[in-house]
Amino acid sequence: MENGGDEASSTPHQVGVSMKGMPTQGVVGQVARHPSAILLVVQLLGVLIYPFIETGGLGVVLFEIFGALVLALAIWATRDSPGPTWIAVTLAIAASGLSIADEINPVPAMDAASSVLHALFYFWAAGSLMVYMLADRTVTTDELYAVGATFTLVAWGFAYVFELVQLLQPGSFIAAVDPDQPRTWMELLFLSFTNLSSTGLSDVVPITAQSRSVVMIEQLAGLGYVALFVSRLVGLTVAWQINQASDDRQSRS
Repeated sequence: MENGGDEASSTPHQVGVSMKGMPTQGVVGQVARHPSAILLVVQLLGVLIYPFIETGGLGVVLFEIFGALVLALAIWATRDSPGPTWIAVTLAIAASGLSIADEINPVPAMDAASSVLHALFYFWAAGSLMVYMLADRTVTTDELYAVGATFTLVAWGFAYVFELVQLLQPGSFIAAVDPDQPRTWMELLFLSFTNLSSTGLSDVVPITAQSRSVVMIEQLAGLGYVALFVSRLVGLTVAWQINQASDDRQSRS
C-alpha cells in the first residue's frame, strides 16, 4: 500500500518485507515476505498452547523449545531493522540458556536473571518493530501484521517484568484461585494482556506498591501504543485511499 500524494509517497522500505536469502516466489516466498505475520501467528498459538505445556517434565521441555522458537522468529522479523542485530541475538541466547539451566538446576538468582534478559529482549524486539513502522509514510501489508506482533512482544516483555517482581517480592500478585501461591507464567501473561489492552478483566491482582507501579506503566504503554502507532497507520491508510480516489478522478477527466 503506497500513498498517492507527493509528501506521502516515499519509497517503500524493505525492512521485514523481503528477507535476505529467502525464496521470493511461490507460497514459501509469500510467507517469507511477511515475517511479522509469522511472528504474530506463532505467539498467538503460544497463548493457546502454553496452558498445556507450562508444567510437568515433558511440558517444561516443550515450553522452553517453543520459547526459543519465538525468540528466533522475533530476531528474524527484526533483523533488517535499524540497530545492531547482535544485541538481540546475544539477549536471546543468554535468556534461553539461563532458562534451560534454571530448569536443570533451579536457582532463584538465575531465574531472576533470565526474566531480566527475556524482558530486555522482547522490549528491544518491540522497539525495532516500532522503528520499522515509523521509518516512512508507506503502509505495507507486513506493517499491518507488525502492529499486532509488536503488541504481543510488549505483552510478553511485561509478563517477564511481572515474573521478576514476583521473584524479588513474593506475594506481589494474588488471584481468585490459590491466592497464596506464586502466579504461573500463564497468569502473569494474562495479566499483561488485560492491562496492555486496557480491558481490565484479569482476576490476577497486584497488591504491593511495586507491582502496582509496574502495572500502571504497562497501562500507560498500552494507551500510548494505540494512540501513536495504530492511529498513525489508520491515518496513513485513509490518506492513501483519498489520494487514490483523487488520482482516479483526475485520470478520468
